[in-house]
Amino acid sequence: MFKSLRIVVLTLISLTLFSCSIGLGGLQSYVDAGDGYQFLYPNGWVGVDVKQSSQGVDVIFRDIIEPTENLSVIVSDVDKEKTLSDLGTPTEVGYYLLKQMNNNQETGRQVDLINAESREVEGQTYYNLEYEVTLPNQEQRHNLASIAVSRGKLFTFNLSTLQKRWDKVKDLFETSVNSFSVY
Repeated sequence: MFKSLRIVVLTLISLTLFSCSIGLGGLQSYVDAGDGYQFLYPNGWVGVDVKQSSQGVDVIFRDIIEPTENLSVIVSDVDKEKTLSDLGTPTEVGYYLLKQMNNNQETGRQVDLINAESREVEGQTYYNLEYEVTLPNQEQRHNLASIAVSRGKLFTFNLSTLQKRWDKVKDLFETSVNSFSVY
């Protein structure tokens, strides 16, 4: 009797400890101490080897089951005196980025900004942006972004999925975007 109870208790403790180690609510933590940012990303996603590029892409993760779902962090230089609000309101920054995404007419990409808002965490301002993206001959996509300025750097955290999966991943993606922080 006690032996079987002990096995059940040990099994429950092991499962509890294992679930704590793999992340909070289907998310795991990523920290880049060198560049000074961190975020939570979905379990089952893997890092993609990133070659340093002129676009400033610092890290990419993608889902191993749904490889079109991905996230990236882009780090760009800005004037050390600039704050995020110096760059504009959330809507102004959202439309500026929209123009950057649409600047190549040959791709036929159409991007619509559907939400732009500001949030503040421990004195740091972040802009959360939401886009719908249509590419020729591809399914419509849904993108979320969180943007911050710190130490003369502009940090852009992006999450993307197919529009048809948006309702399934919305809460997880919003938690991930809101977890993005710079220090």
